[in-house]
Amino acid sequence: MAISVVHFMRDPRPNVFSIERLYEDVRNALPVDCEAVEWVCRNPSTGFWPRLRDAWSARKAQGDINHITGDTHYLTYFLDRRRTVLTVHDLVTIERFKGLKRLVLWFFWFWLPVMRSRMVITVSEATRQALLKSVRCSPDKVVVIHNPVSEEFQPAAKTFNTEIPRILQVGTKFNKNVSRVAEALAGIRCKLVIIGSLNSELGGVLARHEIDYENHVGLSREALLDQYVKADMLMFASTYEGFGLPVVEANAVGRPVITSNLSPMTEVADDAACLIDPYDPGDIRAGVARIVNDSTYRESLIAAGYQNALRFQSTAVAESYAAIYRKVAQ
Repeated sequence: MAISVVHFMRDPRPNVFSIERLYEDVRNALPVDCEAVEWVCRNPSTGFWPRLRDAWSARKAQGDINHITGDTHYLTYFLDRRRTVLTVHDLVTIERFKGLKRLVLWFFWFWLPVMRSRMVITVSEATRQALLKSVRCSPDKVVVIHNPVSEEFQPAAKTFNTEIPRILQVGTKFNKNVSRVAEALAGIRCKLVIIGSLNSELGGVLARHEIDYENHVGLSREALLDQYVKADMLMFASTYEGFGLPVVEANAVGRPVITSNLSPMTEVADDAACLIDPYDPGDIRAGVARIVNDSTYRESLIAAGYQNALRFQSTAVAESYAAIYRKVAQ
C-alpha cells in the first residue's frame, strides 16, 4: 500500500511560483510507493488570525506524511509531530530584523515549527548550517535535498552574440543585486532582460546607468523557459539565496552563468559558472567581459553546466524525498 503524502502549500500568489513548480515536479517524479496530493492554504500568510485558521484547518487534511513545503511554517502547529516534515528554503526573513521582532519571528517561524516536525529538509548545505546555528536540534534531524530542475529545461543551441549579448537577470528583490549589476553593465553594449517587478528606485538606477533593458512580469513556465533559450548568458550576482535554481536552469539549457562566489551559489554551481564578488561592480563587469571575449572559457562553462545539471534531475531529487517519507512512515 502506497504512503499517502500531503504537500501543504502556501496560498497562491501572483508572479510567485517557485515552490509550486518545485513540488509539482517532485510529485510527478515520485516512485509508485509514495502518492502525494496538494493541500493549499485558504488565506494569505499575513497576520495572526489568517495563519491560525489555516493551521487549524490543516489538521483535518493529514496523511501518512504531512509535508510543509515552505513559506507556511505555522502549519506545523496542530499537526501530528511524528509524521510531519518541514522544508526550510532560507532564513532570509530573520536576517532582515533585529531585537524583539526578530526574536518573535525566530520563535514562531523557526524554533517552534522545527520542534513540531519529525524531519526538516533544507535545500542547500548552507541553509542547513544556518538553521542549525539558529535552532538547536539534533543535526541528524536536518537533511539536505537540493531543488530539482524542471524537465522542460533541455539543451538549446544558440550562437553567442558577442556584439550585443542578451543577459538574463532572474529576480528583482533586494538580494538579487540589480543595482550593482546595472552599475557593472554601464557603458557595455548589451540587452539586460529582467524577470520580476521593478520599483521606481530600480527604474531610476537603470536609467541613470543608461541600461538597455527589457522587463517581464508574471511569465508562465513556457515563457520563462523561452527567455533562457533566447539569452546569451545568465546573470545571478545574488547576495543571499537559499539555493539559486536559475543557475541550474541556465546550465541545463546551455547558457554560461555568472554567479556569486558565495555559498550556496558555489555549492549549486560547482565548476559550472564564472564566480564573481557580488559586492564589487568591477568584478561583475570583468566576469561579463571574460565570457564575451573568451570563447574557449565560455564553451567550457557550457560543457560543465550540462554535467552539473545532471545532479538536479527530478527523478533523483524525488527519490531523495521518498526516502525521507519512508523513514518517517516507519
